[in-house]
Amino acid sequence: MIHRIRAVLGSARSAAANADAALYKGVASTPRTRVLDEGLSRLSEAADYSKISVAIAALLAVRPGAPRRAALRGVAAIGVTSASANLLAKRLFGRRRPDWDANGVPLRRRVLMPSSTAFPSGHSASAAAFAVAVASEVRPAALPLGALAAAVGYSRVHTGVHYPSDVVAGFALGAACAAAVIAIDRRRTASSGQCCTQAGH
Repeated sequence: MIHRIRAVLGSARSAAANADAALYKGVASTPRTRVLDEGLSRLSEAADYSKISVAIAALLAVRPGAPRRAALRGVAAIGVTSASANLLAKRLFGRRRPDWDANGVPLRRRVLMPSSTAFPSGHSASAAAFAVAVASEVRPAALPLGALAAAVGYSRVHTGVHYPSDVVAGFALGAACAAAVIAIDRRRTASSGQCCTQAGH
């Protein structure tokens, strides 16, 4: 029975890996369009160290109230996610980066190949974490920031530095880390409010 379960799990893992590789190769073989290729390469590079998200947070922080809280929550989510992805997950899984040449990734699409391991995608994780955290305070930001996170994730596959599953795992990790940050922040805010109420009596 145990051997059968292991065989089934092994087959499922192999099928998933094959599908992942096929999707990666499929993206690499999409028609070459200068505007799209260069645009996604620039987006991928702009997402290095969460520069886009930090810039958006800076704009939000100028406005008091919910926008400022959203900015702080978003930056905190990025910090937690980045540490979780780079210090824990990447070291735990140790997945190699894709091979550009073997998969025919066009030269024009290529960005600097990171020296870190591939799984999960840190760029995707941080972009997703920022989107979820900010949207928890500023609901109208959910759609544009969600679209931005999706574009960043796709750009990492389009430029050839990640497999699709790296990106999907990054999104999941980012959302989970953001949820944790949101829960902790709300608990802290509620606790602070109770203290202020008690002090006023």
